[in-house]
Amino acid sequence: MSLPSLYPFLHYADPESALRFLKQAFGCEERVVYRKPDGAIAHAELTLGHGLVMFGGSEGGRLKMAASKDVPLKNQGIYVVVTDPDALYARAKAAGASIAMELHDTDYGSRDFSALDPEGNVWSFGTYQPLAVPPPKG
Repeated sequence: MSLPSLYPFLHYADPESALRFLKQAFGCEERVVYRKPDGAIAHAELTLGHGLVMFGGSEGGRLKMAASKDVPLKNQGIYVVVTDPDALYARAKAAGASIAMELHDTDYGSRDFSALDPEGNVWSFGTYQPLAVPPPKG
């Protein structure tokens, strides 16, 4: 199996809260969490299925990223292929996730929903597997 070459990353104002939320609401699992001498998260990697997302704090990094709870929706998001979106939707709601798009069936055969993490990043979940469908010719 070849390893992926694309890994999304996020910056959070409160990475500890993000870590707890992503594990509880979406079922992410810790792969590794590197901490600074003061115990704060420097870099974390979480897995979900065959995917991996990286994140850290929004302060002091090479890239200053906006992380504001004042912004209800950011202009980026993460899409995760799941086999049981209904169960994950129930889990996310039970954990208090803000649902941005209700669970529904799409015109292209997927079953999807979207939820926000505590800092407004959009996490979309569905059964559509982009690499399983050949791209249209054109």
